[in-house]
Amino acid sequence: MAATAALLLAALTACGGGDDSKAETKPSAVETSKAEEPSAGQVEKGMKLGTPARTTGDGGEGVLEITPDTVVFTKEGGGETAENGVFAVVTMKDKAMTAVAADEPAPISGGGWKWMAPDGEMINAGGGNAFNVVMDKYNNADPVQPGAWQWRSQVFDLTPEQAKGGTLIYIDGEEKAHRWEISSEDSGPNVAEVKKQLEF
Repeated sequence: MAATAALLLAALTACGGGDDSKAETKPSAVETSKAEEPSAGQVEKGMKLGTPARTTGDGGEGVLEITPDTVVFTKEGGGETAENGVFAVVTMKDKAMTAVAADEPAPISGGGWKWMAPDGEMINAGGGNAFNVVMDKYNNADPVQPGAWQWRSQVFDLTPEQAKGGTLIYIDGEEKAHRWEISSEDSGPNVAEVKKQLEF
């Protein structure tokens, strides 16, 4: 009987040893969390053109769902010629999502729209001759009322290098940046209409 007990004890010890060796191969919780953390300098990936973003309105009031819709590249538009070589014309749909009116922050507050060129340079909307490019349908600028939406547009005066694709960035009323990746070609469902609007 004592011999049988000794054999059972030896078998249990062997099984326990096997479990210990398996446990050693599993990464600890700390190691796993470290592996999932973003590395230093990692940049948030942008959304695709046509993807909506819920954004905080100017002054932290209301919520705007903003959807950049179409981009058109042109040397001339609205009777103006791009000072730097290329206009990037971006249209967007702004929709109020709460019971209060909401608006985009004014550029003077540090918010609003920017273009990040492929090399990382930031360009503000409306620079060069871009400020003078106006399209009737996309020229809305009033606060969006509850339950309503409107078309807007932003124009960037870029060099040919800056216009080789880029990232469209919108900084909302809480200074949160929303990003969309933009190709170097005319894109979106309303390209033909935007080009017609740009004719002078």
